[in-house]
Formats: sequence, structure tokens, C-alpha cells
Amino acid sequence: MSEVASASGCADPLEEIASDGDWDGDELRTSKNKVEGGGGGGGDADDFDAWMKSRQLLKPDDQLDLTEAELGEEVTKVLTPTNTNVIRNLVVYSFKEGEFVLAPVPGNTVTLIAFPGNSLHIDSEEGRRQIEESDEIGYPLPMPNYTVVEQREPENVDGEEGEGEEDDDGANAKEGGAEEEEVEEEDDEEAKGTEGDEGEGEGEAEGGAVRAEDEEHAQPVAAASSKKRKLINQFNYCERGALTYSNPKRNVDTQTIPPPRSQFGANVLQWVIYDSYMENFEEQQRDGSKKEDRKRGRREKKFRDKSAIAEQLNKKYLKCWQILERMINQNIYDDIAHDYRYWEDPADEFREGEGNLLPLWKFQYDKTKKMNVTDILFNPSYYDLFAVCFGSHDFMKQTNEGYLCLFTVKNPSFPDYIIQTDSGVMCCDIHPTYPFLAVIGLYDGNVAVYNLREDCKEPLYVSKGVNCKHGECVWQIKWGLDMTDGEVNFFSVSSDGRVFNWILMQNKLWVTTIITLYRENGLVDGPDGTKVSLKSGGSCMVFHPVDNKVFLVGTECGYIYKCSTAFSSKYLMTYDAHNMSVYRIDFNRFNSNIFVSCGGDWRVKVWEDMRPDPLFIFDLGAAVGDVKWAPYSSTVFAAVTTEGKVHVFDLNVNKYKAICVQAVVPKRKNKLTRLAFNEKLAFIVVGDEKGVTTSLKLSPNLRMMVKPPKKQLYLDQTTLQIAKLEKLLSLVRELPEGSVVPDAATTVRS
Repeated sequence: MSEVASASGCADPLEEIASDGDWDGDELRTSKNKVEGGGGGGGDADDFDAWMKSRQLLKPDDQLDLTEAELGEEVTKVLTPTNTNVIRNLVVYSFKEGEFVLAPVPGNTVTLIAFPGNSLHIDSEEGRRQIEESDEIGYPLPMPNYTVVEQREPENVDGEEGEGEEDDDGANAKEGGAEEEEVEEEDDEEAKGTEGDEGEGEGEAEGGAVRAEDEEHAQPVAAASSKKRKLINQFNYCERGALTYSNPKRNVDTQTIPPPRSQFGANVLQWVIYDSYMENFEEQQRDGSKKEDRKRGRREKKFRDKSAIAEQLNKKYLKCWQILERMINQNIYDDIAHDYRYWEDPADEFREGEGNLLPLWKFQYDKTKKMNVTDILFNPSYYDLFAVCFGSHDFMKQTNEGYLCLFTVKNPSFPDYIIQTDSGVMCCDIHPTYPFLAVIGLYDGNVAVYNLREDCKEPLYVSKGVNCKHGECVWQIKWGLDMTDGEVNFFSVSSDGRVFNWILMQNKLWVTTIITLYRENGLVDGPDGTKVSLKSGGSCMVFHPVDNKVFLVGTECGYIYKCSTAFSSKYLMTYDAHNMSVYRIDFNRFNSNIFVSCGGDWRVKVWEDMRPDPLFIFDLGAAVGDVKWAPYSSTVFAAVTTEGKVHVFDLNVNKYKAICVQAVVPKRKNKLTRLAFNEKLAFIVVGDEKGVTTSLKLSPNLRMMVKPPKKQLYLDQTTLQIAKLEKLLSLVRELPEGSVVPDAATTVRS
């Protein structure tokens, strides 16, 4: 039994273990009996059964029971080379085309590793050809990568050795396989030869035949331990001699034009030498002065450059500090900021026809504490930014300076822009198209234009000379529409009774008199018996919102003149408005034929264009400093009085009295002078005589919107506001039958 196993090459594994010498004979026999399962007793068989039972397959309870037909059914799965992870509709931006274009779809092939090789198989045609070439030239050709194959002579070709030599040959075969690391095919053939059933002789005979055939084709070196010659790869081989380049010799000649020659002859005397030295000394002095001038110029330029850099850094630092200051103030006034945006008075639900005002921030500047707020205006482009003018309304208490400060609700503690003047600032206006252009009128009759984007210390334009200014205080100033050639212009009115048109030329202001305000039937006898026409001092002005050529001018005599910029000989209309000076006029935002006026006679009057009598008259019990229509409603307007109160009217709710009267400042110590509505949010800003500007939030009853009818839900708020005002005017108009109210933009009356 052992002989058969040895001949076939399948020896007992337990005998092999015993041959190593680790176990003794008794232990070996005991283990063998346990494995074979005989003669060892019942306990060994039970252990084997338990061991086999523990390795049986367990079937889950929820496993499907399939029939033999279902189990034998072939399930076909198709494997496609399409990569499902590739995005098909990817677009990228092309800077050449200037638009997004489709990106090319990548291929479905995914390369995991790519390694270029230059080895040649020894049996290939190219390998054989290179071996022959290397034999012809007598030395092996260089090759970057080659395979080394070690060859040995077979010991037993006839196969006549016995079993004892067979083990040695097997060991030699194993050693040969370890040495031949790079030729795996020959090792496999030798291994098959040693494991065959016919013994070591036949395997070695076959191996010898294979090696003989290789010797006929490849012709290797005849040493057993010699290495194969290097094979040349025809694709990446080149000789060193082919890389050497010999530069040809060249002759380069250069020829230049010879310098000019001249002959000079003179007698060298003492005074000639002296004069030459003096001329040379003067030239050196001139060169030295030029160098000093250049150095001085460089120093001045360097100083200017440093000053400009420092100024730019200061501007950047100032911008950063402004942002930081706004953040701190928003944290400090967080409660007021929430009220400014979201406050709704719940008590208005129980007050029918009445409302109130919620005080928010107070804006003031330390240098303007004793000045009057002469004008307030919101920026047309930035709803949170408003301009405040500081001057004096008292002729006997005029200051030597004035200020125009631009405040923002984002930073109530300090103005964002400060403009200082040599005289009190009485009025201002901001251009509707260019919100950085601000024009101001001064108490001394001059006007100035400032660019807020640049330095506010110096004006961009300023009036100069006696003839290029007003004779008295400038009470109101307004930007006009750009002229046909694109020139920017504005208008101003003054107590001297003249309305000027100022045009911003390239280097100066060009002034033109639009109209001189004379009283109607104001001819009186002069000292010499001649007739003299009396002038009316202008106090305010406002342009028509539809027709930019028509404007209204209020005078100190209480009249309101309707004028036109087309001609200055006559008035279009004269309104006998007030018994004292007219302080402010404002057009309705939804109907350009309706305007409101206020004056020092304690009254506020609502007018319709081309009607000599007012539609509404309200007595507020004190001089009214300012009145404005609300931008969100066609029937709401507000006024401020010298008693320190704010009056808010809604003609649709009450046509006889205000729906809100609220004191803002103390009555005896302070007076309110100016008022302005915010264009976007429902709050107002009022100014007093102590240089303080207060912001107030309107309660819901003061800013009620019109609800559309159920059958007309498509109507917008503007249409509803116009219809509401027309319905109100139809109740107060007293027109004869058949008469029609003419349009203000087209009617001209002498």
C-alpha cells in the first residue's frame, strides 16, 4: 500500500508528519485511527458525527421553495459597457463663445492602471531577429529592459534512475524553479514532468526535448549559469552617436564707422585758461542747481504720493469704522429698530377715526444745537437717508456758519455726511437722477452744488460776484429736468422777488432770471412822481408734477402765483391764499390738480387748480411751518406748528379736524419748523428750533389703505386712491351746471 502511494506521488499526510520527527509512534497511530474512524471505540465516531452535523447547511424559515424547473431556469443578464455614472448633459461656460456650451461626453472606458513596457518575448519574430543581429556583430545590443533566463543541462535524459534519485531530481527541479524567476512557462513544464504517473525519467526526457528545441531556435550561450543577451526594442532605441550635433564654424566680422576727426590749433594763454575754468565752473553750478531742483521735485512728488496713499487708507479706515459704528448702534437701539419696522398699535382697533404717533430716534449734531432746522428732505434713491439744513430764521440772530447734514436711520448717533458753509443753510434739494448731487441755498443769497461722492469740504459749483447771486435769503431751491443738450439745471426763489434758473456749465454756474415777482395792481407813486411797481418777496416754490414748465410761487404777502418758465410777463393764475407769508406748498401725489398750502396766519388750505377759492380750510391755532401730502394716500397730509405739535389729517375720515394731534417738543421752549414723509415706510421726520430732528412712526389708523370692492379685486392701489379722492372732491365742489374744470397743464390765463 505504501509502495503504490509512493509511486503515484500521493503519500499519507500522517506519515509525512511522522517523518518530520515531531510526534512519536503511539500518538501517530492514535490520530490515524481517529481519522479513519475504525478500532478506536464509540466515542471517536460520535465526535466525528457531531463534527459533521455542526457543518450542515441551515435553511432560513423565510426562504423560497423553488421547483426543479425553476431552479434549472437560466436567468440571462446583459452586461453593457455603458457607464451610468457619466453625466450626459453637463454644460460649461465658454469664455470664447461667451455662453454655456455642452461639455463633451467622456468615454465608457475607465483605465485603472497603464504601464508602458518594452520587453519582447523570446519566441517572437522580433526577438529572434534581434538575437541573430547581436550574434552577427559579436556583442549584445543595449536594451533598457530585458529578461534574464538561466539554463542548465539535464542530468538524467534516459530516465533509468531509481526511486532514491527521483527525490533528488525533484529537489533540483524545485531549486531550478526558484532560480528561474522570470521564465514561468518552463517551470510549469518541468513541474508537470516531475508529477506525472510515469516517473521522473519521462518528465526529464520531455523537458530535455523542449530545451533542445529552444536551443535550435534561440541559440543561447553555452554556459549553465550564463545570462541571455539583451534584446533591442526597435521602438525606443537610439544610438548615442546619432544624438551628437557638431556646430559648424562661422566667421563673424563687425565693421563700424570711424569717429569724425578734426584739427584744432590755438595759442594757450593765461586768460584763455582762466575763462575756460570759469565757464566750466558755471556749468557745474547750473548742473548742481538742476539736480537740486530735481531732488526737490522728487521729494515733493514722494510727499504727495504718501499723502494720497494716507488719504486713501484713511478713507478705507473711515468706511470700516462707519460699518462698525452702525453695527454697535443697531445693537444699542435694537428695540427702536424693531418698532421702526414692525410696530402696530393694537389700540387703533378701538379708536375709530383717530391715531397716534410713536417717537423713534432723535438725530442731532453737536455743532448745530443752537441752530434752527430750516429744511428736511429724503433722498429719492435711498429711503433711509435724509438731509437736514441748519441755519436761523431770525434776522437778528444770524450765525457765522451753517451746516447740511445727511443722517441715516442705520446710524442715529452721527451724520454720514457733513457740509459746512460760511452762512446759514436755508434750503436744499437732491437730484432725482443723480442722488449724489446736492444743491443748497444760503442766507446771504448764494447757492452751491456739492458732490457727496467726493470731498464735501469744497463745493463743486458756487455762485460768485454781486450779479451772480440773490440779493436776499434763498428760501427754496429745486432741481429741474435736464435741458435738451443734457445740461443739469436748478431753480431758486428768494426774498428779493426773483426766480433764477442756474445751469451747471463746465467751469461755472450760468444764471438766468426766469421771472420777477411784482404785485398785481401794485403801482404806487414814487418820490419824483413816477409810477413804481412793488415787488413780492418769494418764500417758497414747487413745480407741477406733470407739466415741468409750470410752477407755483408763494410770497411773503400771502399770494400764490402760478407761473411758467416759457415766459415771464404775466402770471397764469393768482391765488389770494393767506393773510401772512406762505411757508410751504405741496402737490398731491395722486391728483396733480390738487395742492395744499400753509402760512403764518395759522391756516392750512387745500386748493384745486384754476379755482380761486380753496376746497378745505383748517385753523390749527398757531403758525404752520410746513405741510406735506402723504405718498401712500391721496387724502392724508400732515402739518407742524410753532406750538410743537404735529397734525395729521385724513379727509376721507374727517373733513373738519385732524385725526391725530400730538405734541413732540415742549410748547414754550421749542417750536417745530419742518416736516418730511418717508417715501417707502410709514414714518415722518420733523425738525425744531433747537437743531433736533425727531422721527415718528404712524399708527395703522393714519395709514389705512383702500379695500377694493369684491367685484373689482383686480384694481391696484393707485387707481383706488384716485377714485377715493375724486369721490371726496365731488362732495365739496360747487360748480355751475355745464362747467368743466380745465386741466392745469394746458390752461393759460392772463
